[in-house]
Amino acid sequence: MCARILLTGWFSFLDGEATAGDVLALRRVEDVLSRESMDYDVAWSPGFRPSALHLDDVQPSAYSHLVFVCGPLHGPQVEELHRRFPHCVRIAVGSSVLDAADPAVTGFHRVLPRDGPAAAPVPDLAADAPVEPATPVVGVILTQGQHEYGSRRRHGEAAEVVTGWLAGKDCARVELETRLDSHDWRLCATPAQFESVLARMDLVVTDRLHGLVLALRGGVPVLAVDPVSGGAKLTAQADACDWPALVPADHLSIRRLDYWWQWCLTSGRVAARQVRREFLEEPDRDRAPKLVTALTEPPGPGEL
Repeated sequence: MCARILLTGWFSFLDGEATAGDVLALRRVEDVLSRESMDYDVAWSPGFRPSALHLDDVQPSAYSHLVFVCGPLHGPQVEELHRRFPHCVRIAVGSSVLDAADPAVTGFHRVLPRDGPAAAPVPDLAADAPVEPATPVVGVILTQGQHEYGSRRRHGEAAEVVTGWLAGKDCARVELETRLDSHDWRLCATPAQFESVLARMDLVVTDRLHGLVLALRGGVPVLAVDPVSGGAKLTAQADACDWPALVPADHLSIRRLDYWWQWCLTSGRVAARQVRREFLEEPDRDRAPKLVTALTEPPGPGEL
């Protein structure tokens, strides 16, 4: 039988997990094998890639070699690979050896570790994985509150559409929260900290007024979704900022989201920087200057 390799790892097990490091380690191994024109398949966890090849679907007799990539060598799931593929030459590469006498370790014909009690450590496989183009970093700021809008609220439906749509986008999603907290390490404690995070985003997707304003203040394009039927403060603020990338809850669709996504990542970059310049150059467009008058003069009849 011609040599054929099955690549496995913790990303292959039903209750395992696919970490970014493990998948990059796999890509490093795939790159090495491809350069040598070696045939291989990858077994994926059905929870991570439902439509890919899974261990339960594999015919062990179809393979001459089994390679376990990255991760620690221990536990019954790794041991099961030795029992299920007894005829294969079994090799572990880039893995950690905790106990050299562990059956999960001794079941391999050869172990090429990244670290272990009897081996000098070497760089992880992920370090030399092929470099791929960077994807947009997208801050996501959503709220489930604003109950003051009563029956006009479409927050739940809007969030479901937006998050489902975002899950299919090739981007790095970062969930952000405008609420400040000086005790919770997961939240920013000051506006400056929050604005520092926003400044590193390529795009912000939000249904919050301050998600829109603070992103534009930092020159970051915003795809805004007004979650209130008929439009409310978010629509008003987009109009005040002369910002076009807004989708009303009543007209929320994947087509509209896709359109403004593309615009934000192209023309929107320049437009957002222009809005930021206007904020800096015309700081008195809000009502703050009129506060002094309101504090020092009696209001007129019916004046708001």
